[in-house]
Amino acid sequence: MKTQTHAPTNPSSILSPSEASRYLDPVQLAALEGAFRDWVKTARRADTRESRKRIFCIFLLIRYSGARLGEILGIASREQLDLTGHTIRVGNDASGYREVQIPPHGCLEIQETLPPSETEPFHVDAGHVRRKFYERAEVCGLDKAMGSPNVIRRSRAVELLRSNLPLPVVQKMLGHSTAGLTAGWLDFSDQDMRRVVEQVTQRESNIKTSARNSFVGKVTCILAGDIQSVVTLATLGGYTLTAIITNESADRLSLQPGTLLTAEVKAPWVMIAAGSTLPATSCANALKGTVIRILSGKSTTELILSLSDGTEVCALMTRPSEEALALGKGDEAWALIDAFSVILRLQE
Repeated sequence: MKTQTHAPTNPSSILSPSEASRYLDPVQLAALEGAFRDWVKTARRADTRESRKRIFCIFLLIRYSGARLGEILGIASREQLDLTGHTIRVGNDASGYREVQIPPHGCLEIQETLPPSETEPFHVDAGHVRRKFYERAEVCGLDKAMGSPNVIRRSRAVELLRSNLPLPVVQKMLGHSTAGLTAGWLDFSDQDMRRVVEQVTQRESNIKTSARNSFVGKVTCILAGDIQSVVTLATLGGYTLTAIITNESADRLSLQPGTLLTAEVKAPWVMIAAGSTLPATSCANALKGTVIRILSGKSTTELILSLSDGTEVCALMTRPSEEALALGKGDEAWALIDAFSVILRLQE
């Protein structure tokens, strides 16, 4: 007799937000984060820059912890931020404190924008913060309401649930007052919650900063032909990638605009062109970067470019090809990738 097995339930399959349009997907969150970063960079005066960094830091804390705006503004001391241990404490003596884990890459960003004040580092008017959030959302082409702290907080909850974090854990992490029916029969100890959250946030950090030639993004367009489909992907780093796959593969992946994918390219399939000017090429994908490492062997060379968002692209070539390029560390170059060389995978 054949035994029937059941896979664990994915929490995202039971997620049904009351307002489906009131949260941002990962690509929109990345765009909003980029808008804040650009806003800080364009400040001309030092005091203006520090003020903007404070607002950006508040955004990052809500974006990666899912805490309420009032909880972030109420942080009384930098001692509540253990960025080395990837945790923050929100709350107060009266209501009690809640420890929240945030991903390592979020901690690094927060460290760079953290206000210098030791006490009440986020002592800012809540209305002023909301106005700046709305402005950055409009810069991204979003409705300004989509930049509200509550939407960003809800977006973090959806993001965690879609990373297979159980609903009761998310509710504890975000400090929800009720856990619903699910939490009534699923109980997680603080130790269990910490272990599960750590697993997810570490995986999330690995996706963001991970291995070379791997891009996470959202499908923006699918052009189906007789045999093959052209798929366009908007990556978290702000790049556009084009892949050509068979119609059968597109159907198997159930691709549609908005589908989250990982695009991968094997190192031998990446061609390199030297110089800061885009060369004439038939490759659908051209990514500009800076040479950060060259590893030369007897017959082959591994060359690594760093793109503007920190993504590393690795190319393998013969030694004669390396010598012809005459590239050195710090030189600008282009990674050229044919659309047929891009492998698409659904995010697990």
